[in-house]
Amino acid sequence: MDAKTVAIIGAGPVGLAAAAHALERGLQPVVLEAGPEAAHAVRQWQHVQLFSPWKYNIDTAAARLLAATGWNSPEPEVYPTGRELIDAYLAPLATRTALRDVIRTSHRVTAISRVGFDKAKSKGRADAPFEIRTRNGNGEAALQADAVIDVSGTWFSPNHAGGNGLPALGESEHRTRIAYGMPDVCGAQCSRYAGKTVAVLGAGHSAIGTLMELATLAEDAPETRAIWLLRSDDPAKAFGGGSADQLAARGELGMAFAALVRSGRIRVETGFRVARIADDDGRLSIIATGDRHITADELIVATGFRPDLSLLSELRLRLDPAIEAPVALAPLIDPNEHSCGTVRPHGARELAQADEPGLYLAGMKSYGRAPNFLMMTGYEQVRSITADIAGDKTAAHRVELQLPETGVCTRGGVESIAALSGCCGGPAPSGVDSCCADDAKAKLAGRSGCGCS
Repeated sequence: MDAKTVAIIGAGPVGLAAAAHALERGLQPVVLEAGPEAAHAVRQWQHVQLFSPWKYNIDTAAARLLAATGWNSPEPEVYPTGRELIDAYLAPLATRTALRDVIRTSHRVTAISRVGFDKAKSKGRADAPFEIRTRNGNGEAALQADAVIDVSGTWFSPNHAGGNGLPALGESEHRTRIAYGMPDVCGAQCSRYAGKTVAVLGAGHSAIGTLMELATLAEDAPETRAIWLLRSDDPAKAFGGGSADQLAARGELGMAFAALVRSGRIRVETGFRVARIADDDGRLSIIATGDRHITADELIVATGFRPDLSLLSELRLRLDPAIEAPVALAPLIDPNEHSCGTVRPHGARELAQADEPGLYLAGMKSYGRAPNFLMMTGYEQVRSITADIAGDKTAAHRVELQLPETGVCTRGGVESIAALSGCCGGPAPSGVDSCCADDAKAKLAGRSGCGCS
C-alpha cells in the first residue's frame, strides 16, 4: 500500500515540525510555502525576541532529524530572537535534513477542493483525494493529497484599526503611514520613526514591545514621541503577571513597560476605539468614536491577526462563528475566558473537520482570532495530527505536552501600574531583582540604545 501523501501548507516552525513528524510516520509530506524561503513569516519579525527559551521552541521530531546531521542544539535556557530561531534551527532544518526534498517554496496555495466534487456534492466525497491549487512563477498548478494540514498562520492577515473589526474610515487611503504587527522601529525601519510622533494601537505583547522600542529610540532621537492607544479602559491588563509568569521574559516585559508608563515616557489614551483616520496638514488625525482625536505622524496597528479562510472556501468547515477556530477547539481557547496557561494541550480530535475527513487546521491558524497561541502547542498539535493520519489513534489521543501554567496572558490579576513599578516609586514585586524599565529593556534586548544611523 502506498504511503499517504500529506500536503502541509506553510513552512514555518509548526509546518516544518509537521513534515518531520510525517516523515517519521512513513507518510509522504509535501510542504507548500508561499514565500521564497522557509520561515518567511518569521523573517518579518526576526528582530523580536521570543518570550520562551530554546527548550520550548524546538520540536522533538525536528530535533531528531537535525541530530543526524551533527547539529548542536542551542542552550535550552537562552531566549532567541526570530533571526536566531531561523539561523540556529529553522534554516538548518529546512536545508540540511530530508525536509529539503519535500519543501516547495514560492508555491502559494490559492484554493483546495476534492477531486471531482464541489462543495455541494456529498455522496463519495470523503473518499476523494484533495486537490490543492498553487501559483508560482510558472503559473498555476495542481496536486493531489490524501490529507491536508493547514498551518499557513495569520501573519499576513492583520486585524484592522477600526474598533468594530472593520477598517477605520480612511484607513486604506492612508496606508502609507500605517504599519501592522511589530515593525522594526529600532532597527531596519528606524529612519521612518525617529523624531516622529508615533501612535501604537493595541494591548498585546506586540504593542507593548513596539512602545518600548519607541522609548529606546527616543534616547537617540529625543523628538520621538510614543502614544499608546488602548481600546479598553484599564491599561493594567496589558502588564501581565510579573514575577508570577513562568515565561520569565514575558513577565519582565510587562514590568518594564509598566515602569515606562508610570514614568510618563509613554502617553496613554484609554477607551480609544478608532473610527476614522484623516489627513491633518500632512499628518494623521486618528479619530475615535465621539470625535475624540489625536494627531500623529505614523500609526502602528498591533491589534492581532485573523485567519485567511479564502483558500478553504470550497471545503466544508465547521468553525466557531466568533473565534473562527474549529468548533471543538474554540471553547478551550476563547480569549474571553482563557490565557495561554489555561489552554489545555489538544490535538487531532479538536482540529479535525468532521465534514472533511483528512483536513486539519493547526498552528496559529487553528486559533482563529484568539491570540493565546504558543509555539509548543503547535508542535503537540501536529504530532497528534500526523499520528491520526497514520492510523495510530492511541498516539493521536495521547497528550505529550506540559505547558507552563502562566495564566497571565489576558487576566493576570494586576490591579495597578504601581504594582509593577517598584523601582519607580515602590518595592519591587517579590522575587524580582529589578523592574526598572531601562534595566529590563536591556536584559530583554541584549543591548542598549537603538544604534539608529
